[in-house]
Amino acid sequence: MTAQEQHETIEDSPVGWVAEHVRRYVQTDGADGDTFYGVPSLLLTTRGRRSGKLRRTALMYGRDGDNHLLVASNGGASKHPAWYLNLSADPTVEVQVGAERFTGQARTATAEERVRLWPVMTKVFPTYARYQKGTDREIPVVVIERAPGRAL
Repeated sequence: MTAQEQHETIEDSPVGWVAEHVRRYVQTDGADGDTFYGVPSLLLTTRGRRSGKLRRTALMYGRDGDNHLLVASNGGASKHPAWYLNLSADPTVEVQVGAERFTGQARTATAEERVRLWPVMTKVFPTYARYQKGTDREIPVVVIERAPGRAL
């Protein structure tokens, strides 16, 4: 994170229960909130594609080696979630997993990767499979690669 970004205000999700989850996560350094109904949870901060503001949300995640995996399910809605559109415009993200914070580069998994990674994520949260069946869009799997030497 740049010196300018360290002084910017981060806006949390406008969804009430998500904002509450984020608040608990931040206040306890991940001790309260690092799981959500038994599923691993992290905080993702993106830069708003239109506003330019930093935006933070809580998301379930999986792992593929050193990489963190996210699913842009939006609850199975026909449109991608805002956080996914933001990182598609600016792939530099900040991630908090428990007390650990780091900078990463986010990207959509390739078609070949998705074949392998989708089952990883449906094992983490089986409802993703139902979401995929209920929408015409292919729900993206996002790969976050840690930026070298960029721990916060």
